[in-house]
Amino acid sequence: MPNPVRLQKILAESGVASRRKSEELILAGRVAINGITAKLGSKADPKLDSVTLDGHRLQPGGELFYLMLHKPRGYITTMDDEMDRRCVAELVKDVPQRVYPVGRLDRESEGLLIMTNDGEFANAMMHPSHHVSKTYRVTVRPRVTEDQLTKIAEGVEIEGRKTAPAEVMVLGEEPDRTVLQIILHEGRNREIRKMCEALGLETARLKRTAFGSLKLGMLPPGKWRWLTSDEVNRLRDAAGLQPLPEKAVFSSGKKYQEQPYLKTGTGRESRSYRTPAPSLKMKSYSRKASNNRK
Repeated sequence: MPNPVRLQKILAESGVASRRKSEELILAGRVAINGITAKLGSKADPKLDSVTLDGHRLQPGGELFYLMLHKPRGYITTMDDEMDRRCVAELVKDVPQRVYPVGRLDRESEGLLIMTNDGEFANAMMHPSHHVSKTYRVTVRPRVTEDQLTKIAEGVEIEGRKTAPAEVMVLGEEPDRTVLQIILHEGRNREIRKMCEALGLETARLKRTAFGSLKLGMLPPGKWRWLTSDEVNRLRDAAGLQPLPEKAVFSSGKKYQEQPYLKTGTGRESRSYRTPAPSLKMKSYSRKASNNRK
């Protein structure tokens, strides 16, 4: 017996987008049911009907795939592009199931990008109420001041709204630039670049090095690997989700061995600017000096 459900639910469970974003895809005429362009409010039975997005058939309720990609600079975070620009879909062609990015990295940014067909997982990772952290290595010009660091940590007003508190650490300094580690707990569009611009800083390079407990490690640019069940469950736990279902897939496809990350001291002072979790009101700062500082 047919059991039709709303298209937004089918798209969300297929990992395409949130239900709200799915409505935009339907209105744009990119979704079809059995070859006929769908309308907002349309329903389909995922077991009986063929639901497609841009001509690709969706498979809600099937096997779940989780992977991480080291996105290089010059690629846009989308599965297709009308302007024929390079997109991350080209880098995961050998994945046996169509997967979608969790969040975005802009064209000139690089680093860790999670991809999956688990819509519930993807939406939970990006929902601001879950505060799943994202860590970035950011090179800015010119050299950053103490006041600018404090403002990044406390929040910067962009587009009429103040950013959430962030954690900032100085990793290295030169006369004309500073390398920072910035940890965000929200996911506003181009947030770091806009914060830096508002403070008179140019973002020369931006690389995401971690997403929650998941670290990029030594995965080469342009390559991907499957996430382990432990890695996915740690992320799910951080977002308040139940442990992985049995239909998750981890064992097939390319794998790349991660090597320990080697870090050398610069002889400079390392400074950390930290604000507590959003539920706390007090702000704390920490400062750690290197033993071989000149």
